[in-house]
Amino acid sequence: MSPERTQTMIPTRAFASTVIVAVAAALVLGGCENPLKKKEEEEATKNTTACKLEGERLLLRFDSGEVRLLLPSGDRVFLYQIPAASGIRYTNGSLELRGKGNDLQLYRDGTAMALTECAPYVLPAPPK
Repeated sequence: MSPERTQTMIPTRAFASTVIVAVAAALVLGGCENPLKKKEEEEATKNTTACKLEGERLLLRFDSGEVRLLLPSGDRVFLYQIPAASGIRYTNGSLELRGKGNDLQLYRDGTAMALTECAPYVLPAPPK
């Protein structure tokens, strides 16, 4: 090989080696679990309840003075705590959540919709 040909190949090999190392590092680091993210997910599930609404899953996340609903349709709804004689009561004017413990009812414009199978939410197992 001529000297000109050798000089052009060396930067190409160096570049290829750098790319391979970068891709390998990304694959290795991408497989690592972020412990901070896992801790945040675990904390979020502590105040989350999963119920069935007309056979479909509904998630309720209780926070200070409010509850966030993830409806089966994918809509997110916020309800705000109001005084209750006993148990819990949250509303936003059109939806209202009432109940005690895992015995919950959701009302839409005054009409009750039964929430069934209410239980603390459990994170799905990570794929292997």
